[in-house]
Amino acid sequence: MSLDSRAFRRALGTFPTGVAVVTAVMEDAKPMGITVNSFTAVSLDPPLVLWCLNRSSDRFAVFSAARPFVINVLGAVHESVSARLARPGAHVLDGLALTPTALGPPALADALAVFECAQEAVYPGGDHAILVGRVVRFSSRGDGEPLVFYRGRYGALPA
Repeated sequence: MSLDSRAFRRALGTFPTGVAVVTAVMEDAKPMGITVNSFTAVSLDPPLVLWCLNRSSDRFAVFSAARPFVINVLGAVHESVSARLARPGAHVLDGLALTPTALGPPALADALAVFECAQEAVYPGGDHAILVGRVVRFSSRGDGEPLVFYRGRYGALPA
């Protein structure tokens, strides 16, 4: 059975998702980021989360090999950051307010929540890889509207 991939993508777009940026460090020690909307909790004990990465991404090699990575949950004020890091390119984090982490990859200073992760596993998922991280540290803010993605557009939910 063959599915119409455009229709399938439109149908998937009816499920609103949050938006996050995953940060990692390149071999030259420069931090980089990528926008994802496939972030979800897996387990509370042990604390595991996952996100998915397109195998055709020009950042696939860096992020699939990143042992530590940081997941930054974006607020509505981060729409331009999300758009910038969703496009193809090197995705260095120049010009963004960053906070150092114990694991190495920086966190976005004003993210709604930050999850510092050690890579637990990478699984095949069709044209994507499923990256599972063990959360070793996290923080969250008590304010701010979350950035959401729905039917190909950004939006916000009231806090």
